[in-house]
Amino acid sequence: MQLGIIGLGRMGANIARRLMKNGHAVIGYDASAEAVKALEGAAGAASLEDMVQKLAPPRAVWVMLPAGKITEDTIARLGGLLSKGDCVIDGGNSFFKDDIRRAHALAQKGIAYLDVGTSGGVWGLERGYCMMIGGETASVDRLDPIFKALAPGAGDIARTPGRETADPRVTQGYMHAGPAGSGHFVKMVHNGIEYGLMQAYAEGFDIMRGRNSDKLPQDERFDIHVADVAEVWRRGSVVASWLLDLTAIALAKSETLEEFSGKVDDSGEGRWTIAAAMDEAVAAPVITAALYARFRSRSENTFGEKLLSAMRKEFGGHIESTIPVHKAKDDDK
Repeated sequence: MQLGIIGLGRMGANIARRLMKNGHAVIGYDASAEAVKALEGAAGAASLEDMVQKLAPPRAVWVMLPAGKITEDTIARLGGLLSKGDCVIDGGNSFFKDDIRRAHALAQKGIAYLDVGTSGGVWGLERGYCMMIGGETASVDRLDPIFKALAPGAGDIARTPGRETADPRVTQGYMHAGPAGSGHFVKMVHNGIEYGLMQAYAEGFDIMRGRNSDKLPQDERFDIHVADVAEVWRRGSVVASWLLDLTAIALAKSETLEEFSGKVDDSGEGRWTIAAAMDEAVAAPVITAALYARFRSRSENTFGEKLLSAMRKEFGGHIESTIPVHKAKDDDK
């Protein structure tokens, strides 16, 4: 099949490469002419208009851009360039309510819209992409060869008993989640869960590293090699996962992680997941705490923490510790 791809960054370019590797034709466009030139094997487009002209009807265009204004503007422009029967795919991390609105707007012109939550990151070219797709069934079915080529496939993962009559696409690594918005909704929750998993690993390894603190009794101190723990847990442990695999890789490169500041960004999906939980009155304490931990990582001592120290001094005469900040951090680890 033929597919236009807008946004040839790390994921967009690798999606294009995986498709071409599986025999599909790609027409690529990026604001950077260098990115277009670097995508060997693809037909380059100089503009959105040029891309649309080079695609044969019924067209399909995959938008792989950061969520927000750039995606919004690009999809709006495509709505004015594409024709009835064409399809726009948003493979980024857009907010699911934006997908619902866009799908309604494009449907007025006879243009289909699919929201595809795409997981796999920079490893997707090799491993494949897990995809959660929202949109009308006819368009999902028409573009199935694209999704099948991008998906990781069943691999050597054991089949789950009792799923013999279930949708076979799921075991291949992609699913039709439902109508417009549902694909990004499922991916949003996926990323919220990811926040919690990552935070649990981070806290656990921090506890192990801190066991050698001189604040503890001598016979209760352990100099645990956390890189070895990550590696052994990959083999037969109930906490084994791909995130743990990546943790083991990172710790093998640098067990102290001194090159990192520890200031952790969030890309929005964690906030949206918590907002959805609030809408549904569903308790989500782990995901919420994980998001707040990321907020906390970006500051040293907040005004609120200074006020806590001030209150402790007023009610109990407690004096702040004079341990240097860097020493306190070492001990905490």
